[in-house]
Amino acid sequence: MSFSPRTPGASALTALLLSSGLWLSACASGPETRPTAEAPVEATADADSKAAPVPTVVAPPPRSTAQDFEQAVAIARAGELTAAETALRALVTQNPNLDYAWTNLGIVQERLGRHEDAERSYRQALAVAPEQESAWDCLARLYGRTGRSAALETELRGLVETKQDSAPLHTALAITLLQQKKLGPAATEAKQALKFDERHTRAMQVLAQVYYREGKHELARMVLENARDIAPGDAATRNALGLVYLALKVGPQALAEFKEAAKLRPDFAEARNNFGALLNEAQDYPAAVTELEAAVRAAPDFAAARLNLGNAYRGQGEFERAKAEYEQVLVLLPGQPDPFFNLAILFLDVEPPGVDPIQRYKTALTYFERYEAQGGRDNRTPQYTKDARKSIEREERRLERERKDQLRKAAEQEKAQQEQAKQAAENNAPTTAPPAQAAPADKGTASTSTPPVQGASAPASPPKQTAPSGSENPGAVPTPPAPTPAPSAHVGAPSEGTPPPAPVSQPEPASGTAPSKSGSGKLATDKN
Repeated sequence: MSFSPRTPGASALTALLLSSGLWLSACASGPETRPTAEAPVEATADADSKAAPVPTVVAPPPRSTAQDFEQAVAIARAGELTAAETALRALVTQNPNLDYAWTNLGIVQERLGRHEDAERSYRQALAVAPEQESAWDCLARLYGRTGRSAALETELRGLVETKQDSAPLHTALAITLLQQKKLGPAATEAKQALKFDERHTRAMQVLAQVYYREGKHELARMVLENARDIAPGDAATRNALGLVYLALKVGPQALAEFKEAAKLRPDFAEARNNFGALLNEAQDYPAAVTELEAAVRAAPDFAAARLNLGNAYRGQGEFERAKAEYEQVLVLLPGQPDPFFNLAILFLDVEPPGVDPIQRYKTALTYFERYEAQGGRDNRTPQYTKDARKSIEREERRLERERKDQLRKAAEQEKAQQEQAKQAAENNAPTTAPPAQAAPADKGTASTSTPPVQGASAPASPPKQTAPSGSENPGAVPTPPAPTPAPSAHVGAPSEGTPPPAPVSQPEPASGTAPSKSGSGKLATDKN
């Protein structure tokens, strides 16, 4: 059995991993989620995303410094965080009342991993402008990411009770409650914010998130479509609406909303991640890579985007790049089992150069084991592990066949060499003439094997005894020469005690061996 490519949401690599997020925030990404089999994962408010916030121009600073402010934000969006921090720090030093400069400074510091510095900057922005929505959003999200939502809830309730009541405060409180999975109280606070301002789109986004968590997808859709009509350029509303459409199984509309959100805010990490995840599902991997790489640039520690980016690389057969992204997710989320599952599928689907197939399948099995050891559960795992073991057995059988073929070829080659040597020996053997059979010669008839001696007749009776050496008998008939044996069909040893006969028609070479013919032979070749 061969493994066919597995795609998220289609043939079961991982599920579509979307970050539903706390939708209202303009400066931070959604919570980290786990992949499921067929549907987007419901966000968990207490597991806030590792994606860092992105700088946002909400309200321009005074005209005299507007250009410097926009340039600093552009530097931050380009990913040059250190330079952006320097530029923003210079702005707030020159004018400490630039509340949005403080907020964006906090965003940059948070993306640099300096949470304490980020919190100080957000609070400085709120000291200048107590009702700045973006600063409250970012502060609430930071507290959620660092596990301090309860502390911020207490602080916000104290502010509300001391008459510092406003739509931004109730909205921030709703976010904090949502992070603690207190859905009912979160809905209450979002509705309270809408009492202050019925067109408060961020409060609508929080309320829609509550409905989404409760499975009331139609209510969530109605609220978000209303928010979209009020502020069609709000990327957070578009991203949230895309998730609701996806839950309602209206895929084309979900794709359109994610695409529009990414277009409205190119540095909106969640929107680009969600758009890229759907492109992965459609197996449009080049487009998915474009979106997901942008998401990772905007939020380098956004684990969900990195996991999806690894899936996109895997879909393109880029083994090393996919492996690097999955391993980075393990660094960001050491206790998360899903990257092990994705690594296992990577080793099943893609053949890295220079890796033995059996070792590749064994590595996949190891990652499946680690996935389950970390608490991962997926009903596809048993079949995948079964397939991997069958592949190992198939490879072992193939290697055994190759080993036997090599032995057979070696034996055939050895036999061919022996045959060649034997043929060469035959060709080098001395050539012998056939023995002549002497027929009894009748009087007046010549022998068929030996011509009669010139001038003499063949005797009818045995010849007389020749005279000893040195005496001559002029009347004696010479004895005919001894007949030579017939050549044999094969070269063999002469009869014991009898030297091989000399050639009949040619003199014996000086070396003592007859001239040989060069033997020729071809070794058998195997085209397998």
